[in-house]
Amino acid sequence: MSLTTAPTSSFVLRTSYLARDIKLSHTIFAMPFALLATFLAAAYELPAGRGGVANSLAFDGSLPSPLALGLIILCMVFARTFAMAVNRLADARYDAQNPRTAGRAIPAGRLSRSYMLAVLALCAAGFLVATAAFWFFFANPFPLALSPLVLAWLALYSYTKRFTWLCHLFLGSALAMSPIAAAIAIQPAFILQPEPWLLMVIVTCWVAGFDIIYALQDVDFDRSARLHSMPANLGVEPALWIARLLHVGALVALGTLVWLSALLGITFASGIVIVAALLLLEHALVWGSRTHHISMAFFTVNGLISVLLGGLGILEVILSRS
Repeated sequence: MSLTTAPTSSFVLRTSYLARDIKLSHTIFAMPFALLATFLAAAYELPAGRGGVANSLAFDGSLPSPLALGLIILCMVFARTFAMAVNRLADARYDAQNPRTAGRAIPAGRLSRSYMLAVLALCAAGFLVATAAFWFFFANPFPLALSPLVLAWLALYSYTKRFTWLCHLFLGSALAMSPIAAAIAIQPAFILQPEPWLLMVIVTCWVAGFDIIYALQDVDFDRSARLHSMPANLGVEPALWIARLLHVGALVALGTLVWLSALLGITFASGIVIVAALLLLEHALVWGSRTHHISMAFFTVNGLISVLLGGLGILEVILSRS
């Protein structure tokens, strides 16, 4: 079908098309890190004599409340859906020309541009309301005050391939805002500690590395369309070496996090060993510039990494405070 094909009218069907097109399940990449930052921030004990803007978010000063967790999750879903809606609108023309992406909802005619624009606006509004809830319920105005900057940065990523091969780092930084944002939402004073910033470095390096691998699929198209990516601009092998170095950087930052954090120890450290093995597997799957295992390398392996690190970290925080 072409771009002009009449979109499906059923609300349920269009919603299912939307969920598949924006890969809602990929929210799993950043969500565990945001939740880990949430638990770390709630467990953070302020030095004597200093008050926290949002200490009321924690039970007994150690665990986030169900309402706080719910709002963090809601913000994550709204923010990612907003970012993907911007991406699908911005890239619709290129998607229609690229055989790999021609089946996406807008170029295939299953969803209209106006529908995607409505989704974008709804998610932006929902994100603003969810961040405002932290002010209303917990007297913390910072999430709402910073929310326009977050939305602007998320939207910017979709246009970076037009002018820089550093687009992978832009994507990494967009996802890496989630632990910083969660920490600010739970207890703003926690961002003066190294943990949220190390989580930001970890997510930036990890995501940028696997996005370089994902970009192997579009090298020829990116070059023909004059779009930028590390594989297209620098060559496949140099780009893969940059991806490897980024993942080494993520592992170093993970080790530093365990070393500096008073709440993360042997349980989380054991997860780092598994993550190192998974990253080796990810790079082995694309060794020699192979692309036929990219789906496994991109989603399965990285989904496991995110859930493993987030889950082990949260478990260790809970056990340390029980």
